Amino acid sequence: MLRDEDNKYCVDCDAKGPRWDSWNLGIFLCIRCAGIHRNLGVHISRVKSVNLDSWTPEQVVSLQQMGNSRARAVYEANLPDSFRRPQTDSTLEGFTRAKYEAKKHIAK
Repeated sequence: MLRDEDNKYCVDCDAKGPRWDSWNLGIFLCIRCAGIHRNLGVHISRVKSVNLDSWTPEQVVSLQQMGNSRARAVYEANLPDSFRRPQTDSTLEGFTRAKYEAKKHIAK
């Protein structure tokens, strides 16, 4: 799944080579964004290492069904065309909370 073009970059900040994921959201993340997702709480995002953790078949299926491109289509559907991904920790956390906690940009 990490060979898919969209999964080669973190879904939230576009960092190259994500090695973490939120299996319930079906997305791949860099280590910095994985930390932010952990802070959201397990009721929103359940984070695991691609390499270090063991996986259940259900968790793998969740990632196969979503992936970063589908997740962006859902959670970023209403982002303005001029949107630039935040790069500082505080703005990235704000964007992530708006995206998954408040579902501010979700397709309606």
